[in-house]
Amino acid sequence: MTNSLFTIPLWIDLTAVAIGAIQGAMFAGRFKDRRFDLLGIALIGIVVGLGGGILRDILLGISPAALQSNWYLPVATLFALLGMLLQRVFNRLGPLIIVLDAVTIGLFGVIGTTKALAFGLPEIPAMFVGVVSAVGGSIIRDVMLNIPIAVMHVGSLYAVAAGVGCGLLVILNALGVPITIAAIICTLTTTIIRILAAKFGWSLPQQRALGSWPRWRRPVIVLRRRKHD
Repeated sequence: MTNSLFTIPLWIDLTAVAIGAIQGAMFAGRFKDRRFDLLGIALIGIVVGLGGGILRDILLGISPAALQSNWYLPVATLFALLGMLLQRVFNRLGPLIIVLDAVTIGLFGVIGTTKALAFGLPEIPAMFVGVVSAVGGSIIRDVMLNIPIAVMHVGSLYAVAAGVGCGLLVILNALGVPITIAAIICTLTTTIIRILAAKFGWSLPQQRALGSWPRWRRPVIVLRRRKHD
């Protein structure tokens, strides 16, 4: 049974879907070597706008919200096409696609964590649901476009930014901070971390082959011969 304190207004959910759809369409439009028609752009927008929420609801064991209202699919489709039509205008605004991407991660992370808490999940699982909700759409997008999954590569910090925001939401909620204020703080935190990571190239330590380590840091294995009498 859900807690009414965590009820998410429809317009907030649709705002996240709309921003995600625009971002997805703009992302697809960056591939000059591929030609997408209106249906292709609409599908990418729908996937980015709705993918994370659908994965979230599957984890919560409920019917996806996108299938419980007549608003989600039309909004995702409309704003995906809008993102395609205004591609040139948006490109002139510089790193707008990174900002939209960051805002999308923040919104979906907060909505996912909030909904998970509303369904009675403990704090850690609720954070996990929030992170999946935040990055799920981009993962499905990359699979559809047959490109490396961004969240798994150095320099993205998608999941890290979402994890920090979702964790902060859980902490603030436990401290009794009103959920609306906590949600705004966490969305801004996730967005800022993601933007700064893209701007300054922040990343987690990467996997390195043994041969690439400096000589003084390489593991040393010493074999000693046994002395015989």
